[in-house]
Amino acid sequence: MLMNLTLNCGGIIIPSSTLRYTGAPYFAAITALKVGADLSHVFCTKDAASVIKSYSPELIVHPVLDRSDAVHEVEKWLPRLHSVVVGPGLGRDDVLLENAKGIIEKSKVKGIPIVIDADGLWLIAQQPSVIQGYPRAILTPNAMEFSRLYEAVLRDPVDSSDHHGCLLRLSQALGNLTIVQKGERDLISDGEKVFVCSHEGSSRRCGGQGDLLSGSLGVLAHWAFLAGPEKTNGQNPFLVAAFGACSLTRQCNNQAFQKFGRSMTASDMVLEIGAAFNKLFET
Repeated sequence: MLMNLTLNCGGIIIPSSTLRYTGAPYFAAITALKVGADLSHVFCTKDAASVIKSYSPELIVHPVLDRSDAVHEVEKWLPRLHSVVVGPGLGRDDVLLENAKGIIEKSKVKGIPIVIDADGLWLIAQQPSVIQGYPRAILTPNAMEFSRLYEAVLRDPVDSSDHHGCLLRLSQALGNLTIVQKGERDLISDGEKVFVCSHEGSSRRCGGQGDLLSGSLGVLAHWAFLAGPEKTNGQNPFLVAAFGACSLTRQCNNQAFQKFGRSMTASDMVLEIGAAFNKLFET
């Protein structure tokens, strides 16, 4: 699925979703809105569109991703979009992956920040050249996805005793892209530095939490990119955006767990976004 964001962040697109995977694009897209995007567009398959639209009237849903002219249809929207999130709910159908690849290529030409998660990372593991060397890309792999990427790019297994070193090497091999390795602690690197986000979350990690991260990162990546190093204490803006998105997701997790305990779901976390953002960034 593709998602589009706007708020002085014009938009995010998310290429997604087969009918089986409609929750992921919804969580990413609604998170983008609640973080502060003005608009959130979801580009998905025809069958998934009515389902995703039924989750929220705020989302703008485009049932085009399985069409032969999908890349052209999405490209028409790119001038209005400020960031692109690729992967939540995408699935591994060859046609959808090829269309997602085309959308990434068109987004690169326009210099749009691109967040890649979930099955978008599967695409990158199969064809690293799709994103290699694009400095405005942010990858958000979990442990399994990181291992797959590492082995695909570096042709060696991950050294479990050297997490920081492996993260640095993978980022460097991909052209110093920003990578968020999700885990008990989130490790973030651009191949030069490693940031560690250990902000308190909870012992409960529910399905959909990674989609909240990718949706919030789509917005924060645009804002940080606009701000530039002069307003991010000289740091790589995408590192700062990633650290902020990881912290925000963990804060939402913490607040929702305090209210609902083991019954907490991603929907409960979404409801905490406003208060969590205020606590972290506005007080």
